[in-house]
Amino acid sequence: METERMQALLSALQEARFSGLRSVSYDGKTLTYGSDTELAAAISDLEARIARASGTSRRRRWGTVATKGL
Repeated sequence: METERMQALLSALQEARFSGLRSVSYDGKTLTYGSDTELAAAISDLEARIARASGTSRRRRWGTVATKGL
């Protein structure tokens, strides 16, 4: 799939999620997701595919937490 098409699909998925919908119509097809979790997973997967196709990596955050044990 071309990067432009993936970007358009990503926009449609994000728009549906932010609107509270679970169905997305794109390119003459309708996709219905069972839950917000499935929709979020589809968005995450598509973001990773776009990052791979464009040659960039996804930003990851690392952190350290320490306590004194009191």
